[in-house]
Formats: sequence, structure tokens, C-alpha cells
Amino acid sequence: MPRRTPRTALDRLRTPRRTPKFLKTASICVLIAGLLSPAAAATAQAATGAAEAAASNDYCGGRCSDILPPGENGNATLAQILLNQAFGTQPAHAEDQLGPYANLATGYSTLTDAKINNFFNDASFGVPSDQVASTEKPAGRGDVTIVRDKKTGVPHITGTTRYGTEFGAGYAAAEDRLWLMDVFRHVGRGQLTSFAGGAAANQGLEQEFWRNAPYTEADLQAQIDNAVAAAGDRGKQALADVNAYLAGVNAYIDASDSGRYFPGEYVLTGHKDSITNAGTIEHFKVTDLVALASVIGALFGSGGGGEVNNAISLLAAQSKYGVEEGTKVWESFRERNDPEAVLTVHDGESFPYATRPSSPQGEALPETGSVTQEPLVYDRTGSAATSSATSASKTAATTALTSAKRGMSNALVVSGRYTASGHPIAVFGPQTGYFAPQLLMLQEIQGPGISARGASFAGLSMYVELGRGQDYSWSATTSGQDIIDTYAVELCQDDYHYLYHGTCTAMDKVEQKNSWSPTTADSTPAGSYTMRVWRTKYGPVEYRATVGGKKVAYTTLRSSYLHEADSIIGFQMLNDPDYVKGPKDFQSAVQHINYTFNWFYADSQHTAYYNSGDNPVRASGVDAEFPVWAQAAYEWRNWDPATNTADYTLPSQHPNSVDQDYYISWNNKQARDYTAAPWGEGSVHRGNLLEDRVRKLIAAGGVTRSSLAKAMADAALADLRAEDVLPKLLKVVNSSTVTDPTAAAAVSKLQAWVTAGAKRTETSAGSKTYADADAIRILDAWWPLLVKAEFQPGLGSDLYTAFGDNLPIDESPSAAHGPTGSHAGSSFQYGWWSYVDKDIRAVLGESVQGPLAQKYCGGGSLSACRDTLISTLKQAAGMTASQVYPGDDQCSAGDQWCADSIVQRTLGGIKHGRISWQNRPTFQQVVEYTSHR
Repeated sequence: MPRRTPRTALDRLRTPRRTPKFLKTASICVLIAGLLSPAAAATAQAATGAAEAAASNDYCGGRCSDILPPGENGNATLAQILLNQAFGTQPAHAEDQLGPYANLATGYSTLTDAKINNFFNDASFGVPSDQVASTEKPAGRGDVTIVRDKKTGVPHITGTTRYGTEFGAGYAAAEDRLWLMDVFRHVGRGQLTSFAGGAAANQGLEQEFWRNAPYTEADLQAQIDNAVAAAGDRGKQALADVNAYLAGVNAYIDASDSGRYFPGEYVLTGHKDSITNAGTIEHFKVTDLVALASVIGALFGSGGGGEVNNAISLLAAQSKYGVEEGTKVWESFRERNDPEAVLTVHDGESFPYATRPSSPQGEALPETGSVTQEPLVYDRTGSAATSSATSASKTAATTALTSAKRGMSNALVVSGRYTASGHPIAVFGPQTGYFAPQLLMLQEIQGPGISARGASFAGLSMYVELGRGQDYSWSATTSGQDIIDTYAVELCQDDYHYLYHGTCTAMDKVEQKNSWSPTTADSTPAGSYTMRVWRTKYGPVEYRATVGGKKVAYTTLRSSYLHEADSIIGFQMLNDPDYVKGPKDFQSAVQHINYTFNWFYADSQHTAYYNSGDNPVRASGVDAEFPVWAQAAYEWRNWDPATNTADYTLPSQHPNSVDQDYYISWNNKQARDYTAAPWGEGSVHRGNLLEDRVRKLIAAGGVTRSSLAKAMADAALADLRAEDVLPKLLKVVNSSTVTDPTAAAAVSKLQAWVTAGAKRTETSAGSKTYADADAIRILDAWWPLLVKAEFQPGLGSDLYTAFGDNLPIDESPSAAHGPTGSHAGSSFQYGWWSYVDKDIRAVLGESVQGPLAQKYCGGGSLSACRDTLISTLKQAAGMTASQVYPGDDQCSAGDQWCADSIVQRTLGGIKHGRISWQNRPTFQQVVEYTSHR
């Protein structure tokens, strides 16, 4: 029997009383009205068996906490979905972590250590006997027990055998995320629309990921075979763990199918019949997990790309200014190694990578105007040919090909030298967006060779991927260093043959044909298309152009291409208490993870950091910023195209550190001379919001868990532009008396907001109205106007536009950006705030390290710059809230709070209410270990 029942009383954050759309936008489709047929409510499984005692292997002393909204339960029966849509009722544990998470935004100012678990979960090992909600032996096995706690319903899996432990992990994962797991194995295979419906958002989602990982079934299997073979005994153990995990998943599929308590989305999308139970939920297989991993790796751990866009903007700069000056201008905007950039490793150590060569070799820059993007979608029919479908395809291509990957995630780690207890403290976690159900799930796993609690991506939860061990915790942020290069392959014979080491070689055509018809969940009319990718030994074709009169295809080669499965070994090590006993062991473990991540560690005595990823060793003289010729002289050192392996930089060459005074990361620059692929790592970065606050704590000493959590929460409400750039803009404006009444009123409001702390926060909890609302509206309207007026006259429209393609102008909370569009929480990662900061300081005559090549605001004249700022400020002040916040599928025009608000984007049938904006990790830990083994 299923273990959950719908609640009889609505939560405070309940769904509005209406039948809204679901499975929508970054996800699947629509639940239409008229579905409310009688359905039997599920009955809860009673708690049985002995209660799990407090764990003896827990060295955190009750000082480990975590949170993952909206809730642990991500599965819902058809009856539960219908009740949610009609009345707003929530299945048990579907959103009980959303309220505490949301409340931190207004409750952090009075936070104390004693109050931390008002906003977080107790992440201690085990479940106290009086807190056991249920105990089960999955599939009747005697070697594993799943205990769920009353507060959150998190599964605590304890096995007496390795196989049983992993079987239980798979069973619990399917209990909590089966539908989501099914969705993403189809996303990874480029088959989402055929599985879940042809909504335009579904089309865009499968196209975005399949473009960069167009794997065949043979490719997926080869990844497994190669990963296992390369890792010796650990590889064999990983495969055994995966097979046991899959057996658990499939056992739950069979049990829920025969018991008819499987996720209701299978009925709504036409895969199961609610009356006869006809239809099939396909079992999972090993290659499904590789498909899942390819999605997660592409979304969060594949830094690089963008070389073609870089080339286009360089050519535009050289066209505007001439080759020498244009290159100088381009480099100043690129900020490869800006001396004013905030650093994670700030002790002065240098880690050169992807630096600018003194004499670039092999560059293959396109002829101006010759670049065309390679089509992905062919043979559109029906709803695949609509304007919304083609628009979704365009957005997906842009997202897939940019270097501005949405990294998200942050970390604050302080050495015990500066804490009240003398033990290190960490507040860290990944920002993985907001979904319902969430992409991550919580669990505790205890068994032979495994002892951990934390978060894992659904379907990949054979190990905890971010969390804690017995006496240590770890977390990650996306790093973005460049592991993707673009090669210009010279064409021969026709558009589908290319020269490989002098031989005309056929490209490999890989296709995925998808079709769909309307279902209850998705009423999108029938349609179909074919996705087609041309693959070369240098990776998939992404663009075509001419270089020096020769026709070429631009391909992208990623070091993790065909290697998404390899990272399983690193995660296995992190879960192994016999492997990780200190910071060096931790660093050794994460060296086995080929995703581009920053990893952080804390135990009772030490802190540590390591930047992971397979960084290819490039040929001498190759500039990673631009396309190079696909010739042997410019390939990665010892590159083998058959396996896509090469020489990689040594672990010691990756940014790393042990026991630095503190670490901060918000996807900022890792260390001196370590160039990342995204633009924008300059003088103002959202990492500064953490840096400034943690430095103040360090200076004062006596840091506590609550004070570090408060620093994070305070930064989470800060408007980066207002805190770090607006004071300098106002300094220019106020360099003479402001006589215009409209401008003067705007300046007064903006100054008052800065003085109050420059936060985007409610007047009181639940008011849904911002304090300083007018000032926020003015800055939101002013920023794009002032940037354009400041830079376009000097750069010219072509170069201004090209630089905008390299780095977006703005990323306010209400902007549509990232993998989930608007309402995604994460903000201020990419924007022109560093450019504005450096330029305005230069115009003011202040010292600027790493300045822009020229002064732009007012042509360098303070008075002219002031006129530009005042003119655009007046224009912004005159814009109404409805103009600044035009409304969308979630919000009415002019609703400022709603425009910023966070939405749990529906990936299934259960919907949740909006919460106030915070710029913080989705899953988050607050930890301080009191002892060590």
C-alpha cells in the first residue's frame, strides 16, 4: 500500500483554490478542467518495527542542519493530484520544507543558533524513536530497512549488505521521485515530447540537452563499460551498486503498478488507464542513468563554449577600432584575469589555465557575416511548426551554445581560527532551480562502505552527492572553467564530409524522431519533428562558416563528452567513511569528478577546497577563447578521438587549498590566472556580496553558525547593482546639484534605499510589497537604459550588440533567465555591473586596476556622463510599474513582488504557492562538527 495520504487541512503555503495548469514551462504540460472523477484516497502505512536509535557514528553533535524545498515527497497518485488541483490539498511531505525555507527571508535578522532548525531540518544521523513515522522492508527484503521521520518524511536507509543498502536507495528514490526520474531519462535521450507531450517548453527542453549530448544506445553503454574498466575494483563495485539500485527502482515500479498507487501523471499523459490499469511503466536500465547524468552534467557541470560568439565580437571590435586597438578593447571587456575580481583562493597563489598566449596559433576566425547556426530540428509537422515551437527552439539553441552557463550555488566556509567554538563552520549548497518535485532529493544511507546523508539528483541517488559523512560535510558550486573547445573542420566533397588528418571523412548522422498527440495533461495538438546532429571526431557540428575562403563546420569538443558516467567513482569515495578521513582524502575523492565544480569541505578541525574537472592540456599557442583549426598540431595533447581522452592538467594545477582563513564562492573567479569561460568576472560580481560580509565576520571573530547563516541570508536579499554600483552612479549624478524635480525625487528615493541596505525585501512577512518599492522599480527600469546610453555611442551598435551576446546586460530577479526562465530565484550572476563600475570610476578620476580600454560614459567627460545618467534616470522614473513588470503566466502586470517571486516550476501534477524572492541555494547545509573520528 502507498505510504501517504492527502492532508485534510491546507498548508499555509497551499495552492490557490483554482484548477491551474500543471506540467508546464520548464517541464511538461497542462491539467485541464473536468478531471475530478471519484478516486479512493490512499491509506498511510503505519509505523512498524523497532525505532531507529540515535546513530553512534555521528560526530556533528546536533549542529548539522539542511533544507530542500518544497518537500521530500515528489510522487502523487491521480486522486492526490486532482485534490491538489481542485482544493489545494498537499500530499504528506510534499511542501513541508517550503515554509521554513521561505521564512528565512524575513526571520534571519533575529536568527540564533537555537533558532536555526526553525528554518532548517535537523540533519543528524538516524531518527529518534519518538519521531519514526514508518518503517518498511522494501520488497520484503531482510537486509535493508527504510525509516521515515515524522517531520519531513526523509528516507533513512539502513542495510546489512551492500546490495540491500543500494536496493533500498533505489526503492526509496522511486517512492519519492519516480515520475521525475522517468521525465529526465527521456530528456537525456531526446524523447521527452513523445513521452510527456508536445508543449513548446518540452520541445525546447529536449532540444537544449540533446544538441550537446546526442548519444546512441551504444554510446550510453560504452560509457558504462569504459568507466567500470578504468576504475578497477571501485568500478566493479559502482556497477554492482547501480544494478542493485535499479533492482530497487524496478521493484517499486512493479509494486506500485500492481497496487495501483503509481504516480498519477502516468494516467494523465496516457501511459496508464485509470479504470483498467492497462499500460506499462517501463523498467529502468543502466543506460537510463547515463542519460540522466548527461542532463545534470550539461546543466550544472560543463564549463566552456562560446568561442564562435567570442570570435564574432572580436571581429566587430577590430572592425570598429582596427586590429590592434580593437583587440585591446575586446580584451578589456573580456576580463580574463581581472586584478579586481573576487577570488575563492585569495592567498595570492596562482593557478594558470587557459591564459592568453603571447603568440596565438591555429586560430580559425570566421569571415564577417559568414556564420550560420547549424539547424537541429527538421521536418516539422503540426504543432511543431507553430511560432511558439520555433521560438522555444531558438531559446534552447542559445542556451546550449553560450558560455554563460547558469552556475548558481554558493558557499561560505570559515576556519575554526575565527569561530566562537574553535571548529570550522560552513553554510553551503547548490542552487539547482525550483521545481515541483525538486530535482534533488534528501536521504540518509547507512550500509557497508557507505555512511552519508544529504541530497542527490533523482535517479542518481545510489550515493549522496552533496551532504555529510560521519564527521565531515561537503558541497559544490559550478565553476565554469573551459573544458569545451571549438574546432573548424574543413569541408571536402560536400557539406557532410570533412578533412581529418588529410583524409576526407564522412560525418556521422544521428537522428531522433519524435511525435505526439494530445493527452489529458497536455492538450498540445499533434505534431512531430526530427532532431538531427552531424557528429565528427571533433564533436557535434554547431555552426558553419567560411574561414579564409574555405568552407568549414565549427564543432564543439567537451572533455566530459562520452564520459558523464566517470564521475560516479568520486561520489562513491565521498560516501565511504573508510576513504574520507580528512581534507586531503576529500580532495583526492573529488579529483575523480570530471564535472566543472568548486568543492568545499569542513570537519571539526579543517576546511578545504578543490576545483574539479578534466581540464585538457591544449597545444602550445592555442587560445581557448577562439575556434582553432581541426588539425593535429592544435589538438589536445595525446587526444584519442575513439575514446575522447587526452592529457589533463595535474590535480596540483587545479585551484585548491586547505585551511585558508575563509572561502566564499558564488560562481566567481577561482584563483589568480585561472580563466573561466563565462564573461563578467570583474570588479563587481555577486561573489562580492558574500566576500564583504564574511570578511567583516572574520575581522570581528567569534563566528557562529547563526552569524554565518545570517550573512548568507542578508546577501540573498541584496540587489548587487544597488549595493556595489549605484553609490558610484549617484556620486556622478550628485557631482552638481540636481535641479530637475523628477530626477531629484528619483535620486532621493535611490539614496534612501542604499542607506537602508539596498535589499529587495518585504515590508513585513507576507505583505507581498517591497520596502523601497519605488526605488527598486526605478533601478530595474534605469539599468538597461543607462547601460545602453553609457556604452552604445562609443562602441557602436554592432559591437555593443556583439558584447551583449557574450554577456547579458542585466539579470534582475524578475528577468527571464536560466534553465527555468523567470521566477527562478538565482539572480545577478551575469551582467554589465563590472563594466559600469570601472567606467564610472574612471570618469570620476578614481583608481581602476584593469580598466576598460577607453572611457565611455559621456565620452569620458564627467559633465556629459552626468547628463546621460540624469536623462536616462528621468526616463526610468517615468515608467510605470506595469511597464517595468509587464506580467506573465504567473503575475499581473505591475505586481513587483510577484514578478520577483520564486515559483516551484511544475514537473508533475502537484502545484505549490509562490514565495518571496531569495538568491540562495536550493539545497543548503549549515554545519559545525564538534569532534572527529
